[in-house]
This record gives sequence, C-alpha cells and structure tokens, in this order.
Amino acid sequence: MNQENTNKALFLDRDGVVNVDHGYVFKSEEFEFIDGVFSTCKAFYDVGYKIIIVTNQSGIGRGYYSESEFLALSEWMKAQFSAHQIEITDVYFCPHHPKNALPDYLKECDCRKPAPGMLLQGIKEHHIDPALSIMVGDKLGDMHAAISANVRTKVLVRSGQKFDDKAVNFADYVCDSINDLPALFADLT
Repeated sequence: MNQENTNKALFLDRDGVVNVDHGYVFKSEEFEFIDGVFSTCKAFYDVGYKIIIVTNQSGIGRGYYSESEFLALSEWMKAQFSAHQIEITDVYFCPHHPKNALPDYLKECDCRKPAPGMLLQGIKEHHIDPALSIMVGDKLGDMHAAISANVRTKVLVRSGQKFDDKAVNFADYVCDSINDLPALFADLT
C-alpha cells in the first residue's frame, strides 16, 4: 500500500466556515463558531477524515495581530474541538499579502489561497489522498486552491463571503453552511 496516500481529509477554510467572519478575528472572545461545525466535523472525524484548517491570515501581514496571537487563538480553537472529541490534525496559515502588508510579509507566495501551498503541505505531511478528500470554503480562491491541489470534492458555503456565479461554477456542491455537509455526504458519515 502506498503510505503517501493512505488518509483522507476534510480541509476547512477558517473564517466563514468554522467561525463567523467578523474580519481579522484573533481573540477568543471574538471567535464565534458557526452553528453545527462541531457535529459536522465529528461526523467526518468519526469515519476517518483528518480535519485540517487552511486559512489566509493577512491580518498578521498587515500588522493587526501577531503570529503568536494567531497561534494562541488556534490552540484555543483546537481545545474547543477537543472538548467535542474531535482532533484538529493541523492548522496551516498564510500571513502574506501581495499588496497590503508590512515589508516582511509583502510578497507573492505559494501558500496564500488561491495558491495551493497550504493544502499541498497538509497532503504531504499527513499522507493525504486528495482524491478522497474534501475542501470546504466560502470564496472562489478556496475552490481554486483545491483544484490546484487535486482535492477531488469542493464545497462552497454561503456562511462567509458573498460570491458570484463564477465561484459556484468551480464548486461541486454549494450549501448554506458547513452544517449541511452530513446530508450531502450521508453515504460517508
């Protein structure tokens, strides 16, 4: 058996998918989980999906908060999932921005979605088979990243950013929120 392709993942954008997108959230008291996120992730986790967060965090690059503040919030978020018997396998983030960032973060990179870098890193580090995996996002960039990383199933949720028909055209499924996934994938869960 090819050890490189033994796991499946539920890749999740963070803001707008896991939590309500209030814009540049970096404090736990401002972090509001989307209704149903725990039960949905538990259903996938229980059938063997690794839960991996992939999130653009240009607020770091813009100087709104630090990497250490982001990492502290990520640890808090992971603890909330753990309290629901769900292990978050990893959290990948991109602090860069190509136009609006402090000098150390001002760059074109391969990690900022729509680039696939975060997904590819997760695939490599956690032996993920992208053909068995799902990307859930709220933007066209999430769909493009999934396509570039060969993630087979792309789900666009309306609980985050507003998107147009172009974004819809790149998704395999469109639903109101992550809460709708168990019904979409009833044969898996």
